[in-house]
Amino acid sequence: MTMHRLKNVLIAALVATGALIGTVAAVQANTLDSILEVGEAKNAAAKKSQLKIDRLADETRDLLSDYKTVSKQIDGLKVYNARLQRQIDNQLRRIGEIDESIDQVTIISRQMTPLVIRMIDGLEKFVELDVPFHMEERQQRIEFLRANLDRSDVSVAEKFRQVLEAYKIENEYGRKIDAYKGSVEIDGVERDVNFFRVGRIALLYQTTDTELSGAWDQRSRSWVPLEPGQYRNAIMKGLRIARKEASIDLLNVPVAAPEAQ
Repeated sequence: MTMHRLKNVLIAALVATGALIGTVAAVQANTLDSILEVGEAKNAAAKKSQLKIDRLADETRDLLSDYKTVSKQIDGLKVYNARLQRQIDNQLRRIGEIDESIDQVTIISRQMTPLVIRMIDGLEKFVELDVPFHMEERQQRIEFLRANLDRSDVSVAEKFRQVLEAYKIENEYGRKIDAYKGSVEIDGVERDVNFFRVGRIALLYQTTDTELSGAWDQRSRSWVPLEPGQYRNAIMKGLRIARKEASIDLLNVPVAAPEAQ
């Protein structure tokens, strides 16, 4: 009887132990699942974090690249702006110079007109006192200059240029020889003649029949007849040279002696 009880107790103990072991195993299994789930959750979170880190790293690299590009553009713009500023400074200085020149031009313009008038007066007086060649042409040139003085459509600069051109023409007269036709009063009779001019040192005439010749005397401001035949050939040759009908050669023509100063 006692043995039977011991067996029953042992069996009950074993059953209890088995149930306990089963319970412990179940608990351990649940704990392991929980641990695995937590590990998976951590891995997923770590993966998500790594993706975020990678995205932030890519964005950082892109931002750094953009920063470097913008920095280069800014450096280029600084150089460009500095160059533009120098150009602007130069233009401002030039504008100042132009404004100053405009002010000076206004002053000069007021002074130019009296100067031009004086130059025309001087030119007219010079022509009156000069050797009388091409008088009609020279006087017409002076009249043209005087007529332009009152013209509003001609600038002061142009008027001054025209006067300088007239002076240049008068200056050229003294360096050239010339032949042209005209008339001279000889013994009270108007005769057609050929004029031969050597600069301003000699002005001679010869009638168209080559019989009479004369020279201008600047001191007496009159024509002086030359001896018949004395300079006839020389004047005829000079006329041909002036007309470019003969080559340049030495001529024996009357020239006024220089006066002592």
